[in-house]
Amino acid sequence: MDLSGAVAVVTGGNGGLGQRICHALAREGVHVAVVCAQSRDQAERVARELSSGYQINAAVFAGDVTDGAAVDRVVDEVFRHFGRLDILVNDAAYNIAIPFADLDSLTMEVWDKIIAVNLTGPMRLIRAAAPVMKAQGRGRIVNIASVAGVGPTGSSIAYAVSKAGLIHLTRCMAVALAPETLVNCVAPGLLEGTRATANLRAEQIRNSAATSLLKKPADKDDCADMVVTMCRTETMTGQTVIIDSGRYFH
Repeated sequence: MDLSGAVAVVTGGNGGLGQRICHALAREGVHVAVVCAQSRDQAERVARELSSGYQINAAVFAGDVTDGAAVDRVVDEVFRHFGRLDILVNDAAYNIAIPFADLDSLTMEVWDKIIAVNLTGPMRLIRAAAPVMKAQGRGRIVNIASVAGVGPTGSSIAYAVSKAGLIHLTRCMAVALAPETLVNCVAPGLLEGTRATANLRAEQIRNSAATSLLKKPADKDDCADMVVTMCRTETMTGQTVIIDSGRYFH
């Protein structure tokens, strides 16, 4: 797909990885809707950087991905502002570090919030954006999962299960939305400088890097570049690409 002039919605676009994704898309001439649930000032800064740095149109839209009405409103506002919607990147996520064996700390409230943000949120966005993309005759959806979704690891059981669900949701939506809309997924390993990493225990961070073949964290720009590739592709759908410095082979 020719990306110049396309319009992308990036949830969590003010986060560590989300910002890199926004910049990578803007470099290709994509107009960007930076969606945030909090830290509006930071999101506005990102939008200004995109507009001035790449001569594209960038704007901020506030919305909680766990709120169905808010999701529908954001998609409607984006379409009215830009006149189209070609790309959806589901990057918004939530986690909290709870050792797998500590089931008492994994309360149902924690479980519900993680699943609501990481799995149900993307489903809400996809349902809202899919009719627009179908009517346009083209669309690209990229979900941001995690290596925690391919192996029993990560910050908590709930986080791992939510990301496993997102990977399979990618496959199912690739079937449901073909042929107009292609749906793919990036599954990063440990990423430094993100809110998700900030919630990890120190030993988890050390172990993730030490047990990778390359002995270092995954690169956020590598992940962002893969998102661009998945937006540009014409023949890849339903796929998950792991970027983790060589820990999991999927």
